[in-house]
Amino acid sequence: MTRPRIEVSDLVVRYGDATAVDGIGFDIAPGELVTLLGPSGCGKTTTLRAVAGLETPSSGSIRLNDETVYSAPERRNVPTEKRGVSMVFQSYAIWPHMTVFENVAYGLRVRKLPQAEVRQNVQRVLDLVQMQDFSERPASKLSGGQQQRVAVARAIAFSPNVLLFDEPLSNLDAKLRAEMRVELRELQRRLDITSLYVTHDQEEALAISDRVIVMNGGKIEQIGTPEEIYNRPRSRFVADFVGSANLIQGEVRGPSSSNDTLIFEAEGGMRLEVVASSASRDGQNTVALRPSYIHLGHAAGSRNAVAGRIHRRMFHGDFIQYVVDWPAGQLIVRRPPTELFDEGSEVTISFEPVHCVLL
Repeated sequence: MTRPRIEVSDLVVRYGDATAVDGIGFDIAPGELVTLLGPSGCGKTTTLRAVAGLETPSSGSIRLNDETVYSAPERRNVPTEKRGVSMVFQSYAIWPHMTVFENVAYGLRVRKLPQAEVRQNVQRVLDLVQMQDFSERPASKLSGGQQQRVAVARAIAFSPNVLLFDEPLSNLDAKLRAEMRVELRELQRRLDITSLYVTHDQEEALAISDRVIVMNGGKIEQIGTPEEIYNRPRSRFVADFVGSANLIQGEVRGPSSSNDTLIFEAEGGMRLEVVASSASRDGQNTVALRPSYIHLGHAAGSRNAVAGRIHRRMFHGDFIQYVVDWPAGQLIVRRPPTELFDEGSEVTISFEPVHCVLL
């Protein structure tokens, strides 16, 4: 069995009386890209910096490439430069007085590689990030996207075992951020390099990750694939933070006539069928329902169909967002721009039990 490339166990990081990371643990397999996702102050960047050796934890352990680089019981703390990791920062951190070539070559020269090997490695990584034609350009004359490519090239030039990303795309405009997202993912897969990525952008996390670790208040709320995190959130926080969700209050009333669903009575007495799962338990009183899984009109075979009225319609380009009045209050519904309903019109709201997630 292949050992994880990154192993974090019972990690705690404190700043005085404040606990930034509170006893978290996770493993990352070789070649896997895992994202730490959460709001500002949740502990994700502190965790990344602890893995890099830039923060000293209070307790716990960190193993990289089957070697312990931090252990509180063993009083072991391997310096950053000996951990075999490389980091891409939010601010790019490239030197403006150097050319592109010199920026990428810097780390190789520090490692005292022969000049011929330095040149070969620099050309190789500049080709990978499509910056080969800019090698002699001063870094100060580059655009934001070009600077980020140089930062990535510098990070991968010495073939690190682990690559760390600290919100690397947050300074780019929306269009360039989406393009760079694809490029980073393709590059990571081509190099098959184990990566830990930090972002507060849930769309970015879902798009690039093999798995996502959702953090809140220094703790891990959920670990799973992007599909698991989006479709089967395990807590109210995950449902609300990762994409938008309608949170419907009510109470489980027991099994339905179907073996695979439960009856959930929402406020106002409306009864819905929701999926029973291994996580279902007594006392659950909230259902999460994603706006994009709701139909306006009776979907064939739907076991949840309720009358409603269009309260508000908002055009978003790729989709139309509706605010719909229904017996339990209001729902947010997202439909393709081809499905137009006038404000005030009567509609049938329908959705499948599988999309009703008990929290």
